Amino acid sequence: MKMTSAMAAAAVGAVLVAGPVPDASAQRYWNKKVRCEQSDPEGRVIPTRYGNGDLGWNHFSGKHNIRKCRVVDATLAGKVDKQGGGRLEYYGVARNGARFVNVVVIVQYARRTTDGEYDAGKGKEIGVVTAYCRGVNKCPDWINQ
Repeated sequence: MKMTSAMAAAAVGAVLVAGPVPDASAQRYWNKKVRCEQSDPEGRVIPTRYGNGDLGWNHFSGKHNIRKCRVVDATLAGKVDKQGGGRLEYYGVARNGARFVNVVVIVQYARRTTDGEYDAGKGKEIGVVTAYCRGVNKCPDWINQ
């Protein structure tokens, strides 16, 4: 009798799985440590977590050039401008003399992101997902002065 690969695997106690082996954790890695925290007028305490390249401080500080907590905190100090479930959008304006730029801060005020990839843990919120200047790829450098 010719030994097949399945028979060989069984002989050494291995288990064969059809298709890719799923990751033990369905959630992606991200740094949950809080970089900044701000309360909005409705009493929500909103963290800005370090995150990773996809969400949080590590995402927007590089990609969108917002490198000061005060830019995010000042925007969150205003009212919610748009709400859909746990997704909150806050709009603000950053000024420097005659220069100004509109700032948008997007918050996931829920334990998990809507796609289920990130979980802040029991009793905690994801917090700030991203922040950016509307209408430009990167915020101007003066916003961080």
